[in-house]
Formats: sequence, C-alpha cells, structure tokens
Amino acid sequence: MKSHLLGYDVGSSSVKACLLDAQSGLPVASATVPPTEMDIQSPYPGWAEQDPDTWWQCLTEATRRVLQQSGISPSSVAALGISYQMHGLVIVDKDLRPLRPSIIWCDSRAVAVGEKAARDLGNYVPDHLLNSPGNFTASKLKWVKENEPENFKKIYKAMLPGDYLAMKMTGTVATTASGLSEGILWDFQTGAVARPLLSYLDLSEALLPETVPTFGHQGKLTAAAATELGLAPGTPLCYRAGDQPNNAFSLQALQPGDVAATAGTSGVIYAVTDQLIADPPSRVNTFLHVNHEPSRQRLGVLLCVNGTGIMNSWLRKNFFGNSVTYDEMNRLAAEVPAGADGLTVLPFGNGAERMLGNRDVGASFHGLNLVRHQPAHLCRAVQEGIGFALGYGFELLRQLGIRPQVIRAGRANMFQSEVFSRTFTQVTGARLELYNVDGAQGAARAAGLGVGYYASEPEAFASVERIASYEPAAHEQGALTVAFERWKSALKKQLEG
Repeated sequence: MKSHLLGYDVGSSSVKACLLDAQSGLPVASATVPPTEMDIQSPYPGWAEQDPDTWWQCLTEATRRVLQQSGISPSSVAALGISYQMHGLVIVDKDLRPLRPSIIWCDSRAVAVGEKAARDLGNYVPDHLLNSPGNFTASKLKWVKENEPENFKKIYKAMLPGDYLAMKMTGTVATTASGLSEGILWDFQTGAVARPLLSYLDLSEALLPETVPTFGHQGKLTAAAATELGLAPGTPLCYRAGDQPNNAFSLQALQPGDVAATAGTSGVIYAVTDQLIADPPSRVNTFLHVNHEPSRQRLGVLLCVNGTGIMNSWLRKNFFGNSVTYDEMNRLAAEVPAGADGLTVLPFGNGAERMLGNRDVGASFHGLNLVRHQPAHLCRAVQEGIGFALGYGFELLRQLGIRPQVIRAGRANMFQSEVFSRTFTQVTGARLELYNVDGAQGAARAAGLGVGYYASEPEAFASVERIASYEPAAHEQGALTVAFERWKSALKKQLEG
C-alpha cells in the first residue's frame, strides 16, 4: 500500500528530506545533508554560485538516509514534492547537463541589467510585472548572453533550481506559473509569459520550459533516477514551489490576510493577498502564490532580507570557530539585556538587498566597546540586528496596506531563539505563532494533495499544531524601541556613506 509521502526542501545551505506517514500526517524520518552549510562560491564580489549537481548529490543522500531510518519499502512512497531556493538560474544543454554553476538567489551581478530594463520599459514593469527585473532570473539569463556568449549559444533550456531537480527525477523539463513569476517572467495582466520583457532582453521564449500545474502529476521517476535515490521507478512527482511560497503553504497561509515568516540564511515576511500589489521601487516583490488560479487570484507579497541567518552563521564560524552550537549561542544572547549594551549590528552582507534599493551595504558592527562587550553581547546584538532588519522591512509592507495581527512561522532556524522571536514580535507589533512544521514537511503534504491522497488542505494539515506564541510585551518595548532607533540611525549613515 502506498502510504508515505516524501518532501524535499532544497536551500542554499542544505537539502532536507522528510518522509511523512500520509494517514497520520506525522513525520516518520528526516535527514539534512550536509549537516553543516553548503558552500556558496563567490569568485568575484557580488557573485554567488553553486553547482546544481551538488544539490542532486545532497538530495540523493538525504533520500537514502530517510529510507534507511524508516525501514519502509520504497514502493510505499505515493508521491514526491519539492520546495527549492528561489530566483536562481540553471542553464542546460541538449543533453540536460549544466553549462555552468547556478547563479543563485543572492547573486548581485545582474542588478544593472534589471534596473536598465525597468527604466526602459517604463509603466509596463509595475503594471504587468509588478516587480523590477532587478537581479532575478530573467536578468541573470540576459547577463549570461552578454558576458558568456559561448555558454549562451549552447543553452537548450533555462530553469529554476527546483526545475533542475525535477528534471533530474523525471527527465522532463518543466516549470510552473508561480516559478515564472518568481523569475520575473510572468505578465500578471495577460496571465502568460512576459513576452514584451523577453523581447526587450532579446531572449527567446523557446529557452523557457513548458508550464505544468503547481499541484498534480508533473512526471514520474525514471529508472536511472530511481536507482540513484533508492526509490521505485514510476513514483510520481506531484508538487514543486519556491521555498517561500512553500513555507507559507506549510503554515496554512493561503487566504488574503494570512502572513508567514522564515529566518534561515535569508529572512522573509510573506503576505497572501488577492490584489495586484506593486511597490514602485520594488523593495518588496509580488509573486503568484501556490494556490493561485485564474478564477481565484492568490498572490504573495514578499519582503526579503538576504543577510539574516547567514550573519548568525558567520558569527559562529569566525568568532566561535564552530566550537559552540546555535542553542548555546541562543543561551548566551539571553544573558544580555535588550539593547545589547549599546552594540548595534547591521546584518547585511549577503549580496544586494532589494529593500535597500539593490544596494550592497555589507554587514557591520557599531558601538563596539572592547572593554565592556563580551561574546554574549555579540550574540544578542546579531540576533537583534536580524530582527530589526526584518522589522525595517515590515514597515515597508505596512506602507502597502499589509497590517497583520498574526504572523506564523515554523519553530526552526532563528525562530528557535527566544531573543530573536521576542525581538521580531516587538518590532512588528504582531503576535508570533510558531508551528511544528518545516518546508520539507510542507512539500510532502503538498505532494499528498497533488496525488489526490488528501481531498482538501484542512485534511493535509490535520496534524499540524501551534507549539508556541509570543505577544508584544510592554516591559520590553522601551529598550528595544531605543535600540531599533539606534539601528535605523546606523543604517541611515551607512546608506549615506
């Protein structure tokens, strides 16, 4: 009996696999590969690349680990689902082999390409694309054409990271409408590929994969892929989505007014709406949500801060030499009062920040006192700085009319920290609800919907529980308000400098 669902969450740090018992909705086994963060190559300032086959190797290893942990028969897996890092570019030749490393989400090299397109295309950009092409996938493909003509000549298809992994599984090259929107390749007015943008960029529509639904049969495991993964040939792939729409789906953020958040390598606040919302400076971005239909418009307004968890990771690697765990860093942060005794951290330093007008201002420490400040202060200041960055972005969302009373997140990554969670709650002014779910689980549940195992979303989410909540607290407001204002002053000086 096919009674299990297998979901993947493919980030720039690691690949997580989760095997779900479809009937109970409870995880049976999970694995994260590698146990430490994957490398991001940066051969030049502002560049960020990864080898697509490294993702596949990690996915293969994670699959074999969950099968070994669970002891189930591979034939009991009913469907597969993929969540993936957004906005990247993978180009392959006619043999479906990558022509170069993937230009991933935080790469800044194509910013000038996208900004020129936004100027030249005028009102078409906010009216039809809802976003500046910025450093998104379309601009990255144009950059390859301009700077690597030999590679460009060999391109058979250009795709997103999740599309590449789906292709490795099924042998079929495809994408989704939601995926096209995240690459700034979707025209929201016509409900089709953004042909005027492709024409302006001198890119052929033939380079894009065919479009398949987000939920539903997207192909079957080939014999070769099944052998590598240890799964049964013919197992259907029934879902794919970018990691942030998938995180929102995982947290049941599906209807207008629902808001979800993550704080992994990057940090995101993602608000579901039924309105075509465009921020003219494109500091926040709007994409098709996973449950969008032509007759029922669902979009996600996404505020992204590139430098969040990666700042905490940097501190651990370079200050502590990886000799302490993140849990120990969280405990150190909690030893210091709010405000970190005047120490301020700007966590930016992972490429151009869209909410800062595509400027790469770098990470920085302000007010560091070599006599007073100890490791615990650094931990606290980094976590507050990340929370303040998201709070600063949240103010942009409020300007667009997004004012939620509740924000949902999984109890993972930065949200495992009491200091960070409380800081986030204070600066947004919203109640924070944490759930026992992650992106890989969400992809597994979505695969269950796609294959028809679940008849509805409530049925798929029946086992998901809220495990903690935080309310804004009056006794913390004063110190954090002062610290937040100090943080914004430091950012202003950095931007002016």
